[in-house]
Amino acid sequence: MKLYCSGMKSSKTTKITILLVIMALFVAARYYGIGEYLTLDSFKSHQQLLQTYLIENPVQMIGAFFVVYVLSTALSLPGATILTLAGGALFGLGWGFLIVSFASTLGATLAFLGSRFLFKDLIQNKFSEKLASINEGIKKEGSFYLLTLRLVPIFPFFLINLVMGLTSIKVSTFFFISQIGMIPGTLVYVNAGTEIAKIDSLKGILSPTLLASFFMMGLLPLLSQSLIRYLKNRKFLSRYQKPKKFDYNMIVIGAGSAGLVSAYIAAAVKAKVALIEKHKMGGDCLNTGCVPSKALIKSAKIHSYIKRADEFGLDPVEAQVNFPKIMERIQKVIQDIEPHDSVERYQSLGVDCIKGTAMIQSPYEVEVNGKVLTTKNIVIATGAGPLIPKIPGLNEVSFLTSDNIWQLKELPKKLVVLGGGPIGCELAQSFARLGSEVYLVEMNDRLLSKEDPDVSVDVQKRFVAEGVHVLTGHRALKIKSSDKSLVTESQGLEKDIPFDQIIVALGRKANITGFGLEKLGIEISKQGTVVADEFLRTTNYPNIYTCGDVTGPYQFTHTASHQAWYVAVNALFSPFKKFAVDYRVIPWCTFTDPEVARVGLNELEAKEKNISYEVTKYGIDDLDRAIADSEAHGFVKVLTKPGSDKILGVTIVGHHAGDIISEYVTAMKYNLGLNKILGTIHIYPTLSEANKFAAGNWKKAHAPKKVLEFLKSFHQWRRN
Repeated sequence: MKLYCSGMKSSKTTKITILLVIMALFVAARYYGIGEYLTLDSFKSHQQLLQTYLIENPVQMIGAFFVVYVLSTALSLPGATILTLAGGALFGLGWGFLIVSFASTLGATLAFLGSRFLFKDLIQNKFSEKLASINEGIKKEGSFYLLTLRLVPIFPFFLINLVMGLTSIKVSTFFFISQIGMIPGTLVYVNAGTEIAKIDSLKGILSPTLLASFFMMGLLPLLSQSLIRYLKNRKFLSRYQKPKKFDYNMIVIGAGSAGLVSAYIAAAVKAKVALIEKHKMGGDCLNTGCVPSKALIKSAKIHSYIKRADEFGLDPVEAQVNFPKIMERIQKVIQDIEPHDSVERYQSLGVDCIKGTAMIQSPYEVEVNGKVLTTKNIVIATGAGPLIPKIPGLNEVSFLTSDNIWQLKELPKKLVVLGGGPIGCELAQSFARLGSEVYLVEMNDRLLSKEDPDVSVDVQKRFVAEGVHVLTGHRALKIKSSDKSLVTESQGLEKDIPFDQIIVALGRKANITGFGLEKLGIEISKQGTVVADEFLRTTNYPNIYTCGDVTGPYQFTHTASHQAWYVAVNALFSPFKKFAVDYRVIPWCTFTDPEVARVGLNELEAKEKNISYEVTKYGIDDLDRAIADSEAHGFVKVLTKPGSDKILGVTIVGHHAGDIISEYVTAMKYNLGLNKILGTIHIYPTLSEANKFAAGNWKKAHAPKKVLEFLKSFHQWRRN
């Protein structure tokens, strides 16, 4: 024990001593103004003297330069770039490269060792759990990760040295990879130094050779990124035998919105494409999502209007809800839209539609129905399914989701809806309007928690008025199957809620299993989605693309279609042409009554991102058409850049909000401000006039007061 304690004390003393030495060197460097010598001006002024000394004392000069370079790198002092240029200027390209290359690697390794000795144990012990995944990643991919950082200078090299010292990467690996990774940069900068040495006046800066060197310095990050991508792609693709020719240009897995659009575009540009779907064409949107839910919402809305007959000057009418007939109508709506997404239509467009379960065998092969198809590109468009929570007792009852609710034959008398997001809110209101006693249970303190609080207030107010029991701040504890009830907890108090049916509407989970992603080691995010780059390629394989709900970040049908265009074009025309996906203007709508539509930022997001904004609000209760329709409720809220009419985001709550917001989507897409909207003629009386009046409110708030005061005086003068 004494020896152990003595060793601990000795180690601590050594660390303190080293820290004091480093601090002393920093202070000395600052005191003697060493930084002033590590500038291009200083080097040029002493260049002749240094070159003379080099001729007379070559060994001493090389040794001194080597030591200075190693020390400056080891101590993370500024000036490494200038020293690299100086190496080229003094020693030429060949010797300059050799000296700088080994000096920089040795100095980097010393900095690495210093960081490891002084701080690694402290950091690893204090943050062991948080660093576990990082350590595992370094263990598996440390060499490649370090090579990426060296080749693509995203972070300063001195920072890489210090941070890598805190990891478990081997010293020999660090030295070897650093030596290789810094070769391109060293060559480019040393070469630039040889050209700088030739400059005698400012005119020399315009010499073609020096300009070429500067061009190479700017081009280096791009070339390095291409090299890294090539090495990474080769690392994964080299495991598989590439076919000499392919059956298809593109195979798409999943015939939902994303898959259909990508296959459509591929066929339109005359590529050979196969579309594989194991269930139904049209995916969730047509069969279990957007289409059936909107049909249900419409039936429920008509029933709510009938109950409001006296508001429109009509005698009250008792309309009986025929739930089986409503469900028949929903299926009829699906059938009427089905031809748009049918096998027959896509076959006629030139797409090979295959029904079956796809299994990716390699980046070039997909097996379906016992047959292996070869392809240059694979598109993963497998969508998402309902997220099922681990609530005790849930699996003991026949719970509903947005997938299976459309098989209901009877209207539930007592219905519990778990989840106060868009899906939960839409279903809760619809069933309440049709006559179910609905309990809407939400763990957060308000509904639609991603929207602004004033949005939640308006929606909840309408829900409560229509008889929905809104239970915000309630956490689902368990389900008692014996008496079919949900037990919730809020502020320490438990509540039993009996039900006939319970709907789980807590979001959707990407479909990432069952078709071979695990075998290929496709990277999956913490959110459970397929990770993609800005061109929607999977991070592992350059010829495997992904779009739609399976990758996110937005789980909307229109976003899936938007992504699908990029996927098809990038897959079919890369490397000749490719486009980074554009998420700048993504609109969406929750089809409750009132509808909630949004594009761009709301106040919550602006505050989270620390973005300055101004708010302009217009109450739709003042709009003539809304009053005439007895829908005088809701608002238009526009966020603008302070002092400007540039639109940052819009939220609309009200009747047909999803339609009204289109004008703002166009305005934001093409960078049109509120002044343009104000100057646009809107038909009277329409709900879209709300946009013009909102722009008018902004204009009033930004009216030039001094100009108006002058005009007041001017008109008074004219009257007199």
